[in-house]
Amino acid sequence: MNSRFDRLPDFVIIGAMKCGTSSLYHYLKLHPKIQMSTLKELDFFVKEKTWNRGLDWYKSHFAESTTLRGESSPNYTKYPAFKGIPERMYRLIPEAKLIYIVRDPIQRIVSHYIHNFAARCEYRDLKEALADLDTNHYIHCSRYYMQLEQFFPYYPLSRILVIDLDDLVSDCTGTLHRIFRFLEVDSTFTHPEFGNVFHQTSQKRRLTNLGVQVTAFPAGGRLRKIIPWLLEQPIKPPVLSESLRQALVDVLRGDVEQLRKLTECSFAAWSF
Repeated sequence: MNSRFDRLPDFVIIGAMKCGTSSLYHYLKLHPKIQMSTLKELDFFVKEKTWNRGLDWYKSHFAESTTLRGESSPNYTKYPAFKGIPERMYRLIPEAKLIYIVRDPIQRIVSHYIHNFAARCEYRDLKEALADLDTNHYIHCSRYYMQLEQFFPYYPLSRILVIDLDDLVSDCTGTLHRIFRFLEVDSTFTHPEFGNVFHQTSQKRRLTNLGVQVTAFPAGGRLRKIIPWLLEQPIKPPVLSESLRQALVDVLRGDVEQLRKLTECSFAAWSF
């Protein structure tokens, strides 16, 4: 582990996006021997995002402490959209432990699509967004073995913990105790907030055209809370046709099989 006063993280939640990283971040903050970064997603090791802000900026999000420090940035497992992350990470925190939380790859894709649609950075319907199965960003983010493979030259498997979101939901406390053992902190710690869910996809809403204009003003965020019925609209869950679902199963099956072999986990609830 890092020196207790170098203000760098001892562990990193590297993803995956839409797999419960927000909930896990909040759960770990509750442990008396774990300190999470002041902001959840620092994205420091992503060159296209905050890397150029420098090491002092990164350190400023971690206090001097006798506890373990951690951060959570799902963008760390979005290869090939973002490259070079494991190399940069290893140069600064070679002894860090990595936590990768995953879920049914197809469910993750749909949730990712809804997230982007809500943020108004996705305007296509789901079928059109998944038209290209070979070079598709949504699909790449669900290739969990491929994402982990980028870290293998730098971090041994003994320093990587893969968690299934299904386990975190069905047995939150037991799964967190497993994570605590991996991080070598008190694994018996529990808290009444374990099991609370943060940033649910079902709660996502999309700004209306008026909402986009209003929220561009300084008071827009406050108005969005006061009159959400005027500035937001509910998102109708996209329909995944059986033919498209089967196409996703076919393109992702090999990666899922490699992940099962690597982790010796069954991921029994998945669509594979």
